[in-house]
Amino acid sequence: MELLDKLKWRYAAKAMNGEKVAQEKIDVILEAAILAPTSSGLQPFEIMVVTNQEIKEKIRAIGWNQSVITDCSHLLVFAAWDTYTADRINKVFDHTNDIRGFKNEGFENYRQMLLSTYPQKDAEVNFQHAARQAYIAFAMAIAAAAFEGVDSTPIEGFEPDALDEILNLRAKGLRSCVILPLGYRDTENDWLANLAKVRKNKEDLVTLID
Repeated sequence: MELLDKLKWRYAAKAMNGEKVAQEKIDVILEAAILAPTSSGLQPFEIMVVTNQEIKEKIRAIGWNQSVITDCSHLLVFAAWDTYTADRINKVFDHTNDIRGFKNEGFENYRQMLLSTYPQKDAEVNFQHAARQAYIAFAMAIAAAAFEGVDSTPIEGFEPDALDEILNLRAKGLRSCVILPLGYRDTENDWLANLAKVRKNKEDLVTLID
């Protein structure tokens, strides 16, 4: 039950106190995101870890002036591939073969199936698919942060195009999709800190089909 207890403890902190999170905890959070499952194992995203205060100030300016962006310890920016390409797909499959030390016919057939499908799709369709994979890693990072006793604030409220420009993401074939400030709650200045956590009843969300 420890994980559930941690998830009950967490909430979207609305104010952070500026205290630095130990690098060991950040490493655990990032590793959890890296271990997240993704479609075909392609991991079509990258995570930018922003600690530079000037850059955080720029992001706050295009992020609805949310104080947690500048008052957090580390700001994670999840940026998805702008599209799927043959080069990107092949790089993942080649890396897998290198790690495993052999080639598998079924795996190679699957590679060819992806190569004949994804790169031909519209770039926006591919980005939206890649962004959904980034969200899986995003959720894992949130859970890992809670497990480490680190507060986080999931944020979609920002201007993606402006953030892409600040971090020069488009030049890397990436587009920002969601950001995650990590730090410690400022209970004296956070109106949400001491309010009861509210979620729908299980019966309203879960349907058993047997």
